[in-house]
Amino acid sequence: MSGAVDHIERHYAQSGLFEKIIEKLAQSGIEEAQITAQILKPIDEFHIGGIAATKALLDPLGLTADTRLLDIGSGIGGTARFIASEYGIKVVGIDLTPDFVICAEKLSEIVGAKTSFEVGSGTQLPFADASFDAATLIHVGMNIQDKDKLFAEAARVLTDGGVFAVYDVMLFGGQPEFPVPWATTAEDSFLGTPADYQTAAQKAGFTLEIRNDRGAFAKQFFADMQAKIAASGPPPVSLPMLMGDAAPNKMANMIGAVQADHIQPVEMIFRKG
Repeated sequence: MSGAVDHIERHYAQSGLFEKIIEKLAQSGIEEAQITAQILKPIDEFHIGGIAATKALLDPLGLTADTRLLDIGSGIGGTARFIASEYGIKVVGIDLTPDFVICAEKLSEIVGAKTSFEVGSGTQLPFADASFDAATLIHVGMNIQDKDKLFAEAARVLTDGGVFAVYDVMLFGGQPEFPVPWATTAEDSFLGTPADYQTAAQKAGFTLEIRNDRGAFAKQFFADMQAKIAASGPPPVSLPMLMGDAAPNKMANMIGAVQADHIQPVEMIFRKG
């Protein structure tokens, strides 16, 4: 295991995460048998914009019941569960962090989601060629240094004509202050520019079909989130649980960098061939 991969796994690792989520919900009066996807929503979408951002990325793809979709960097499985439910398809997730994969499997079992998860790297996917019709990469590329290899692997496991839907935080100006949600230090952060992504995609045989810069959307999302918390307090389980004790600092640094236009989330839809 490379040093960068080791650092990333340690950054996200949380032993007993599933049990911590169950305990937090129980403390708020929600027993395991009562847990639904809606209750998990505040912790399930570990990216800027949550479900609204997921739908904006995927609605144009024309997913059908026959679509085989791979979610690269699936975390605790929230996005995979939403995609499976919203579009009626089976979703396979892969993530580098064993704690996240264990948690994803158990939460999906509770809510009855048509998902499965494996531990693995986006630059060395454990799947045969042409195994999927679509793949997603949602707030993951910031943790992957070798974007050429990432896109090459995505192209390998996709069928001809398959789509690769990317929604990542990308670099537009200066680096953010650290820590941020995806990295403790600058050495562990691999932010790329939109041009970096497009270059890697072209090398792998992809064509860019859609690009949407979502800086304004991100700023409004953060403003709405802060206003909601100020009015009604945080939900029983939320994203800071995935970020550890430094969560407030991580969030503040990310929001500050978005507001300064140093970084912003970008949607890109690529097609193979």
